Amino acid sequence: MLTAPLTVTVRRGAVAQLGSLLSDSRVATSGHVAVAVGPGQGDQVSSLIASSIVGASMFRVDGGTVDAAVSLGADLRKGAYEAVVGIGGGKTIDTTKYAASLAGIPMVAVATNLSHDGICSPVSSLEYDGGKGSFGVPMPLAIVVDLDFVRAAPVRLVRAGIGDVISNLSAIEDWLLAASCEPVDGLAVSMARTAAYAVLDRQDSVDSDSFLTTLAESLILSGMAMVVAGSSRPCSGADHEILHAVDQLFPGTSNHGELAGLGAAFGFFLREDDESRAKLAAVVRCLRRHSLPVVPGEVGLSLDQFAEAVCFAPETRPGRYTILEHLALTPQQVRERVGEYVRSVDH
Repeated sequence: MLTAPLTVTVRRGAVAQLGSLLSDSRVATSGHVAVAVGPGQGDQVSSLIASSIVGASMFRVDGGTVDAAVSLGADLRKGAYEAVVGIGGGKTIDTTKYAASLAGIPMVAVATNLSHDGICSPVSSLEYDGGKGSFGVPMPLAIVVDLDFVRAAPVRLVRAGIGDVISNLSAIEDWLLAASCEPVDGLAVSMARTAAYAVLDRQDSVDSDSFLTTLAESLILSGMAMVVAGSSRPCSGADHEILHAVDQLFPGTSNHGELAGLGAAFGFFLREDDESRAKLAAVVRCLRRHSLPVVPGEVGLSLDQFAEAVCFAPETRPGRYTILEHLALTPQQVRERVGEYVRSVDH
């Protein structure tokens, strides 16, 4: 199984150079490729693609749903394409990844924002039947991040990727907690931890190309860690259980990365050893430095609503063992711990 993309490119103007990537015989031998473009920057991307990839078929992807992915997959099969390029944010890339898997062709991911680690992950997070599910897919064959497009994206989406990548630290602790009942892959842990620490204490911000490059590489490395692990374990623990619970109970509350960062901070708070307290302080400093939410009120949730999500969180990932399953707190205990958490960090 491929455990790393054939190529990773992170720089300005990368979209305009896609033609040279797609001329690589390892991606496509005849150049018969499809391009799936998201709604946000579709017109600008389309004009660049037209001059870069001669003869490519363009498809618009509206919404990150299973139905959209199935429809695109059917079009890809009918066209007998050698590969598909997914260009856009997380929803577009996840939809294209799943469509490519249905069509049985490789996929090239071109990210125009850095909101979460789905760029390279072997998972597509898609909406269906009024909810959201995670679907296993092959990892993209190649990955391109165009910093020009990242800079044009809403800054909140770019910052969200910071929350997602530092949540690896909480997820790793949850995986190690489960070591007595499931195998832990040391390489996957090392990759996920390296990705998080590359961002955690940096003093620059999303205003810097250097920071954006590091963030992009960290999100890609997180995806590769999941490929090595064969699951989302190195990057998804109680933090992601909580965010999925918020998504289900209070849809539209906030984005993936913001909720992941908040969930990671709360996860560390639940661990009462000195090392976890130090990591909690580091995570909170990082979130504050980048204007990311740290307490439920900053994403529009009351303490009771957040406590409800924490109680429901284990149901979102049946069989996954995290600090939430380990402590098995009662609803009253959860409400008390949420209140203690807010008082401890909200100052």
